[in-house]
Amino acid sequence: MSALALRISVTDRCQLRCRYCMPPEGIACGCHSDILSYEEITQLVRLLQKTHGIHKIRLTGGEPLVRPQIEKLVAMLADLGIHDIALTTNALKLAPLATKLKAAGLRRINISLDALSPETFGSITGSQDIQSVLDGIAAAKEAGLLPIKLNTVVIKGENDHELIPIVQYALANGLEARFIERMPIGPGVEAYQDGFLSSANVQKILENAFLLTPATNEPGSSARRFQVTNQAGHKGTIGFISSCSQPFCNGCRRLRITASGELIGCLAREDGIPSRPLLQQGNDAAILDAVQTAMGGKRANTQFEQARSMSRIGG
Repeated sequence: MSALALRISVTDRCQLRCRYCMPPEGIACGCHSDILSYEEITQLVRLLQKTHGIHKIRLTGGEPLVRPQIEKLVAMLADLGIHDIALTTNALKLAPLATKLKAAGLRRINISLDALSPETFGSITGSQDIQSVLDGIAAAKEAGLLPIKLNTVVIKGENDHELIPIVQYALANGLEARFIERMPIGPGVEAYQDGFLSSANVQKILENAFLLTPATNEPGSSARRFQVTNQAGHKGTIGFISSCSQPFCNGCRRLRITASGELIGCLAREDGIPSRPLLQQGNDAAILDAVQTAMGGKRANTQFEQARSMSRIGG
């Protein structure tokens, strides 16, 4: 069987209220007893590692750093021989945890950064605490959690004026900026059309300030990467994740595991398959059948809507 790329949500909780992800009032989060324990996650990964040759895992949420002792889970996964462990975070709690995460076995990190100005950041996320995010980025660099990728969800008329400054910031700090098309997911469905800006249009905006040259794409990556050069000749890399305008479903081998243990093979599907009862029964054969079913449910077209919020699915 071919290798899977696992995205494991460890919580559906988050301190921010990004309008494309979660409603202002938040969501009804699950109880602690409803989510997979670190031991259950490790048990599931161990099984999939044996059958699918897992070598890459990304921990997500919600916000994974709000889960207590997240570095303990990182160490448990590293002890299985998983060498490429990554994490996606809003970075609000990253600064004091970066060194612990690196020591536990975390290799690299993605950080959400939808704006650099406190006003725009606050308008999108519900918090103006951009400084904690910047402190987290600096701490991740110092700890050696490299490469650091910045994830910017582009919203037309709201943060499109921040795109060039974000690339300038990334170039100055040795980071890779990645621009993500807004998707019709959760609370973002209603405002999707008004706020959608395609990657092609984002590229045009950036080409007003930088030279973009196609770069080699990582195998299985969702991002189309470009070398970016500013007027001073400084070079770096940016990426475009074009889920709606240029979907990459054909090469997708991602399996999402929600905080409660649902197996989801595609963001477009709402029928996740519960794995926790099977784990508790020790029914490995049924788990593997569920994985195959989930992975067979990739979307066949470019249009979709997902009623559940991204924090429930796992980013």
